[in-house]
Amino acid sequence: MTGAGDAPRGIDASTALDPAVRAGEASAAAAVAAGDSGPGDVPLTDLTAAAFFDVDNTMMIGASIFHFARGLAARKFFTSSDLAGFAWQQIKFRVGGRESTYSTTTGRDTALSFVAGRGVEEITTLGEEIYDELMADRIWAGTRALAQMHLDAGQRVWLVTATPVELALIIARRLGLTGALGTVAESVDGVYTGRLVGEILHGPAKGHAVRALAVSEGLDLRRCTAYSDSVNDVPMLSAVGTAVAINPDASLRDVARERGWQVRDFRTGRRAARIGVPSVLGAAAVAAAGLAVRRR
Repeated sequence: MTGAGDAPRGIDASTALDPAVRAGEASAAAAVAAGDSGPGDVPLTDLTAAAFFDVDNTMMIGASIFHFARGLAARKFFTSSDLAGFAWQQIKFRVGGRESTYSTTTGRDTALSFVAGRGVEEITTLGEEIYDELMADRIWAGTRALAQMHLDAGQRVWLVTATPVELALIIARRLGLTGALGTVAESVDGVYTGRLVGEILHGPAKGHAVRALAVSEGLDLRRCTAYSDSVNDVPMLSAVGTAVAINPDASLRDVARERGWQVRDFRTGRRAARIGVPSVLGAAAVAAAGLAVRRR
């Protein structure tokens, strides 16, 4: 986390004014600082390939930040009317799907206002509780199996999400993944200011985050794989050698068809097709929210 007005360490001054670039760089820096969170029982044998998974409707049923907000509302962080407004923002985001929704100054400054004045440690502890209560049973088994396939191949696996990085890291740890790239909230002396570093990790910012992490970790993006359900994540999907559309929206399905990307849909009642290592890893040479809630 950074102090007010400071550019995160490692961000070049020439790009610090671009919110998407700044958000991506800050997210990558936070992921590196957190270190590998996955279990050490599977040795890393393929150090230049990795997988990147979006969270909402890709790894998890529904929006992780909304489940988190529900848990906070139950703890009287804000009112039920605030939660209803938050749900409406989620609907508009999922239907409209425009990154410009979160690119305005107002959006950036209010996105995490509901945690302003709260300690980072407190919110992290609550995130652990809320994951167990509202998220653990919402993981797509098929997507989780894909992540495990990469781990078993000796590759690292990161989540990439607009969700606050602290919550994203909790999800990654619980799933036994390497780590997470998420929205970075500004904090001073361990207390949230309610502002973001850059902007929400969404759209182009995800692509910047993946590229920044690749540079830091020595990854060959041509050998990496990315998974997402949303057309908004095309920048991230386009950054890697192999893109897979998971539970895709109509627009992403069209893009996937045009570009020859793989499609996996776990939403139907049909038995999911068995996916062998060659079909996903081999293609990569043994190769992805509205957060505006008023604090009561």
